[in-house]
Amino acid sequence: MKKDVVEYIAKCMECQRVKVKHRHPIGFLQPLPIPEWKWELVTIEFITKLPQLSRKHDSIMVVVDKLTKATHFVPVKSTHKVANIA
Repeated sequence: MKKDVVEYIAKCMECQRVKVKHRHPIGFLQPLPIPEWKWELVTIEFITKLPQLSRKHDSIMVVVDKLTKATHFVPVKSTHKVANIA
């Protein structure tokens, strides 16, 4: 069985393309740039499919400042469009 597997891999073009010797060498990790001012670089993510609150909010928008790691949690409705949230 091992012989059959080796023969199959030797003939498979896709297997030959993804072999380690055909890949670029692994280099050092590149650090992310550090922002100079607060709220210069932010990330926005959504936590969805939560139980509805009294105002029909069923999602949370999480805004994180990359420099200070300060966060804002904003309750939103999953039916809101991106233009309404912005």
